[in-house]
Amino acid sequence: MRIASKTAVASESMHKRYVPVKVCLLFVGESPPASGRLFYHADSGLYRAIRETFIAAFPAMAARDFLAAFSSLGCYLVDLSATPVDRLPAALRKKACTAGEARLRKTIKQFQPKIIITLVRSIAPHVERSLNQTNWRGAHLALPYPGRWHHHRAAFKSALIPLLQRELQAIPSKTLRQDTSRTNASSS
Repeated sequence: MRIASKTAVASESMHKRYVPVKVCLLFVGESPPASGRLFYHADSGLYRAIRETFIAAFPAMAARDFLAAFSSLGCYLVDLSATPVDRLPAALRKKACTAGEARLRKTIKQFQPKIIITLVRSIAPHVERSLNQTNWRGAHLALPYPGRWHHHRAAFKSALIPLLQRELQAIPSKTLRQDTSRTNASSS
């Protein structure tokens, strides 16, 4: 099995473990990284940036298992491409992202999220095409990738924090404070 395939399988397996009952905020990344560091393994730069942003919005989350809290808030992250694209030449990267649009359309139809947040501005056209082809209606926010540059992370946080506070304010405070055991029979 190729490394890219192993990364994709590990990524999909972890995604399924954290599927919320109802997806409110759907985050769309470009692809799992070739490094094998994954958001749902809690070892990627994207994980750290999103966790930091959620904690800035809701300080009580610092004491929680972040991935369980992220899921309990109705948040879910998927990738446009199932296989890593970050080490591909530009033309192949674009082709892989275009190929991922069909998968994203299925995800949008399945979850019908209230808001979709694109985590890399370069994939926004692919996400927009998918949204238009599903006739999905809701808010779409395209953010800069928060992991590389300080000013991108600042822009990411300044756009996302108010949205989180506005959209997730109705969540009971106990969801943000208490760390509860997560049981999910469907992840077997």
